[in-house]
Amino acid sequence: MGLRLKFNLVLLVVFALGLGITGTVSYELLHKNAREEVLRNAGVMMEAALSMRAYTVGQVRDKLKVEEGEFLPQSVPAFAATEIMNLLRKKYADYSYKEAALNPTNPRDRAVEWETDVVNSFRANAAQTELSGVRETPTGPSLYLARPFLIKDPACLACHTTPDMAPEAMVKLYGPNNGFGWKLGEVIGAQVVSVPMALPVANANSAFVTFMSSLTAVFFVLFVILNIMLSMLIVKPITLMSTAANKISTGDLEIPEFSEKGKDEVSLLGKSFNRMRRSLEKAIRLIDEK
Repeated sequence: MGLRLKFNLVLLVVFALGLGITGTVSYELLHKNAREEVLRNAGVMMEAALSMRAYTVGQVRDKLKVEEGEFLPQSVPAFAATEIMNLLRKKYADYSYKEAALNPTNPRDRAVEWETDVVNSFRANAAQTELSGVRETPTGPSLYLARPFLIKDPACLACHTTPDMAPEAMVKLYGPNNGFGWKLGEVIGAQVVSVPMALPVANANSAFVTFMSSLTAVFFVLFVILNIMLSMLIVKPITLMSTAANKISTGDLEIPEFSEKGKDEVSLLGKSFNRMRRSLEKAIRLIDEK
């Protein structure tokens, strides 16, 4: 087995180990970062929805022209926020937004089974301000981020305490059994943003393939460069010395000496070889003279 082959085998083993360790660590890290990025985007969506709610209350609701006995859902902050998020989904279809409530005014906001568990978790732990996790769906795992909805404004209770206190038009539109009995300081629901896990996984896999491909390309270039250097600086000089040694062993002393420039190990070997060759020539002359 030649020196070049041994060197390349060691280099390949080192690369394989390094690639395996790097691949494992980077794969986990990229998937973690992709998940965190999706959760950050989900948080931005929630803040946008809250901003829309505040805008509706502060600048829209009082400006709507309402006929006597009429109720406009557009005056409800939750309705406005949900509609805005539904429009946003036309461009970002992977993200879904819902203001899930245990007893909502609008039936479309009623929490399903897993959302009910999330809301009850917030109700059971007042200090909990955010909850995220992965749930199984018919189309695969889905990543969700949820934040509690707390009744902080006493003005909300004017429409949600009892049907008698609520606007007659609202009761007529949604019925007397939905969205009542709320209390100040009570968690009545949660903002929930859901994203299929396929999205962060696809982003992480794409980044992983790009990273590993780049790493492999860098190794290939280094492999070629190291082989060229090995050939020029070590294999070629040693091969020449081996050839010269074979010729000298057969009595051919007409070969030129090796260059003695440099202070590396190969240059020192060349100097030693030249001294050995000169010593051998002197010994042969002495023998011939006798």
